[in-house]
Formats: sequence, C-alpha cells, structure tokens
Amino acid sequence: MSLLALGMNHKTASVEFREKAAISAEHISRALTELQDNCQSHSVIVSTCNRTELYVSSNDENPEPIIQWLAKFQHLDEQQLRDSLYIHRGPEAIRHLIRVSAGLDSMILGEPQILGQVKQAYAEAREVGVIGPILERCFQRGFAAAKQVRTQTEIGQNAVSVAFAAVSLAKRIFADISRAQVMLIGAGETIELVAKHLLDQGVANIMVANRTVARAQNLAGQFNGKAITLNELPDYLPMADIVIGSTASPLPIIGKGMMEEVMRKRRHQPVFMVDIAVPRDIEAQVGDLRDVYLYSVDDLQGIIEQNMAHRREAATVAEDIIDEQVDEFMAWLRSLETVDSIRHFRQHCFHMRDEQVHKALEALEHGESAEDVLSELAFKLTNKLIHAPTQALNKAGREGRFDQLEVIRQALGCPAKSRF
Repeated sequence: MSLLALGMNHKTASVEFREKAAISAEHISRALTELQDNCQSHSVIVSTCNRTELYVSSNDENPEPIIQWLAKFQHLDEQQLRDSLYIHRGPEAIRHLIRVSAGLDSMILGEPQILGQVKQAYAEAREVGVIGPILERCFQRGFAAAKQVRTQTEIGQNAVSVAFAAVSLAKRIFADISRAQVMLIGAGETIELVAKHLLDQGVANIMVANRTVARAQNLAGQFNGKAITLNELPDYLPMADIVIGSTASPLPIIGKGMMEEVMRKRRHQPVFMVDIAVPRDIEAQVGDLRDVYLYSVDDLQGIIEQNMAHRREAATVAEDIIDEQVDEFMAWLRSLETVDSIRHFRQHCFHMRDEQVHKALEALEHGESAEDVLSELAFKLTNKLIHAPTQALNKAGREGRFDQLEVIRQALGCPAKSRF
C-alpha cells in the first residue's frame, strides 16, 4: 500500500492558477467520490486559498492517474498543472502533512488556521467514507504531531501579523487590556482582524469609526460595538484608551491639533495609538505629545521580524519532533506488512494441517491402524512444515548470506551458533 501527497501551494503556483485549482466546498464530496472511483484509492483533499493538496493511499504508486483526474475535474491545463505540483511519497508524504498541519509550510510561519482547515478536510473524507485505515492513522498522527509542536515549541507564541502585533503591543502596556476602551479607525480586513484579536483578549468596549457608517455598523455589530463616522472622532476620541487606525485615506485623519484637544479633555490620561495605515492615518507629530504613545507600521515590522526569528528557531525544534512522529508512523505502516505475512503463513499452515488430518481420517475409515495413521500424519505434516524453511536455510548457506541465515535460525527457534 503506497502513500502519496501531491499538490501546489504559494511557493509553486501563482495565485491565479491556485484559484483555478481550488476545489470549492460544495464540490469536495463529489471530488472525493470521483477520485476513489477513477483511481481506486482512499483520499483526503485539502483545498484552501493558498494550497490544493491530495493525500492518497492506494496499491498504485504511480501519481499519473491522479494528476490526469485533477486536470479533468478542475478543467486545468495538464502541463501547467504538472509544472506546479510537488509529489511526496511514503515518509515524505506524512512529513509534509505534519509540517502543513503545524503551520511550518504556511506563508506565515506557524499560523494556526491551517490546522482547522486540515481537520475539516479529514472530516469531509470520513463523512464521504473514502478515507481508509492508512489515511485515518496518517491524519491522526498528523494532528497529534501538530499539537505536540504547538505545546512543546514557541512556534505560535510571537506576533507575526501587523494586526496581532498591534494587539500584543497593547497588552504589554495595559495591565488589564480587557478593561480598555478601544477606538478602531477603518472597517477593512486588517481592522476586522484587529477586532478579532481584541475580542480574544476579552476586550468588550470597542468603537468603530469609518467614512462609510454602514460598513462601521456591519463590523461593530459583530461584537456589540458602537459605530461612528470619521466626523464624530473629536467627540469620541477622548473616551479611547487605545486607538488603532487602518484606512485607505490619502491624508491623515488625526492631526496634532485634534489630539491636543483630546488630551486636554482626558486630563492627560495616557493613550496608546497604533497607525498601521500606509499612508499614515495619524500625523507623526502626534507622537511628540505628552502621554501619547504612538507606534507606526514600521515599529510593528521591527517587532514582527524579531518574532519571526523566534519562530524560525522554534521551527528547528519542531522538525526534530516531526522526525520522531514520521519514524513512528512508518514503523506502524511496515508492521502492516508483517501482519499480512503472519496471517498468510498461518493460513498456509492451517491448510496443510487440515489436508493431512483429512487424509488421516480417510485412512482410519479404511481400517488402517490408528498407530500407523498417527505416525504417518506426524511424519508428513512435519515434512511439509519444514520444507520451505529448510530450502531457505540451504539457499542462504550456499550464497554465504550469513545474516539472513541467522534471522531464519532465530525465526525457527534454532540454538544460536557463532560460525557457519
């Protein structure tokens, strides 16, 4: 039974081609069923915006039928697909799965979202009924290894996105960030991610200011926050302990004059401000004001780069963990061959036994003495059982394969010998 992992990611294919190759959620079940029918295989399909991967267990080690099926299913140029694919076999396939699950193969090293996506893909394959025992064990091993990497290394402990870095920096400054009043300026994807990180930290008081109030209301409604327009900022900024801005405005939204008035109303109670917009949302001179702590996107990039270095160190430790998990999985996979061999050997021996017993019973029915029948049964059964091992011993001896000879001797329970 072979194990294959083949697919494409952000390193091997353009975003345009990845979009074409991605299998939508509504088509995953059909894809899994067709793949099993066409390639006689068990499979799991992981398809996200950054990768499409097929994990396949079958008796055929040739990936060509799978590649041809994928090209046809997704209407892809077959040569372009081949040029974009990586293919891993056996231990490298399970290694790749673990690295993906642990976030070691992601655009952002150590990002945690991919593990949930892999688990979803596994659940879909189980629901369709195409996963099979090999992939079942493979993915369970992958999840356990990913958890071990997360708990035993610091791969996910340091902020490496601008949004996460902004919130992490705020946590350093406020003893209890959950009690802070937050003003988010903008309603785009980055601000939405900032809001998510703030909610994860227990922050409950969030205001959203945006040029289009409807978008602000849409975002604020997700966490029972308050939505305001940019024109209302002077009235609400004095309430904010934390201000994070990320708009597409070509000009600053908050100037030094506005913040001077805000600080007067706050009686110089400190304000933490993060400007992650390019161009700036907050004038640089605001940082000169007393009790205003202003950080720019460049400040955050320095933090992110430092944290990325920590993650890369953690990734080195993670690779050692992965090596151990791969070795354990491959040992289990090899043991399946042993189980099959034992089963076939036992069946063969039982067949020989039944055959000789049947002949012995026939001899008894024809009046032969029980002593003669038992003697012949023992003689013939013994000869049949020792025939193949004797041939193997002779062959190993003639060829001078003494290591193999010793293995056979041990298997037969023969007394150990130092020379042959």
